[in-house]
Amino acid sequence: MPAEQILTNARVVTAEREFIGTLVLRDGVFSDVEEGHSRVPQAVDMGGDYLMPGLIELHTDNLEKHMSPRPGVDWPSASAVLTHDAQIVAAGITTVFDALAIGDVNPRGKRMQQLPAMLDAIASAEAAGHTRAEHRLHLRCELCHPDTLSVFRDLVEHPLVQLVSVMDHSPGQRQFANEAKYREYYMGKYHLSPAEMEAFITEQVANSQAFSDRHRRAIVEDCHSRGLALASHDDATLAHVQESAGFGMSIAEFPTTLEAAKASHAAGLKVLMGAPNIVRGGSHSGNIAAAELARHGVLDILSSDYYPASLLQAALLLAGQDNGYDLPRAIATVSQVPAQAAGLNDRGEIRVGLRADLLQARVHEGQAVIRQVWRQAKRVF
Repeated sequence: MPAEQILTNARVVTAEREFIGTLVLRDGVFSDVEEGHSRVPQAVDMGGDYLMPGLIELHTDNLEKHMSPRPGVDWPSASAVLTHDAQIVAAGITTVFDALAIGDVNPRGKRMQQLPAMLDAIASAEAAGHTRAEHRLHLRCELCHPDTLSVFRDLVEHPLVQLVSVMDHSPGQRQFANEAKYREYYMGKYHLSPAEMEAFITEQVANSQAFSDRHRRAIVEDCHSRGLALASHDDATLAHVQESAGFGMSIAEFPTTLEAAKASHAAGLKVLMGAPNIVRGGSHSGNIAAAELARHGVLDILSSDYYPASLLQAALLLAGQDNGYDLPRAIATVSQVPAQAAGLNDRGEIRVGLRADLLQARVHEGQAVIRQVWRQAKRVF
């Protein structure tokens, strides 16, 4: 890697504005950000492409599909992590929080069995320098699972853990207030018979009543003692938001109603919604659309969730809608704001002194095409 790189003739997108300009990368950080073209011989012409900050992904379970690429198929975890990492960096994501689910609502699922292998594979690849994006861990705690608290306490001290979310996917509330949608989703996803579905619902409701409140309080207390960022999940009512704010959470993941999103935003929680929701034009669960929250000015963060390439595409779509989000504000939802919400104050925007995490992209017929990605000024894609 050269000691200094000069990238010129680019459409630079900072947290405040966009302009044709030049970036200088030195010692892994942005050492100069200026308008206009550079005339020095070593400057690299970007051909008018966008230069944007490397994307920050707070919540993706993309690794799971590589651990189990087909039903009944377990893939070697080291290979799965590297394949996942390649997809992540190709999407322009330079910092990713791999979401590891503690507590599996799938009666035939392998999440709990795969958890140690996934964590060890991520940590080993990071330590060996084999990953191109920087990987952190996000522990997603399914509160209604009997073993969630004990497994959480086994994992929370891992040095890569930096974000924890608490969720309850039992029927009749939050994401699945509409029980018909719950039945449709889980019968379709897990191929349950009607009798199996009835037993599944009965078990999930009973577990929620027995464990959710107790697990939520204990996990929140442990996170505060360790200084970990906390996220709520699927808040639907004002009471849910008041509880989350009272627990000192900084992120509201996937609020399901406009009321909950507005209240979360007003309480200082950063409202996170799925980028696929923007790309597809709505929620697959029948809840509030992310674009609707943007129209009310209460959408703060986008997450690719299950589809890494959706992150930049959704931000560009957001900037093109009638909602008050210009391009810098839309790109901030996938860079500056998630970085700040997770306590990563050294990255997330193009600014002198911050990490030179960067992507080069152009837009062709409405599709974002990522051409290069740098992490700390080193090209990784």
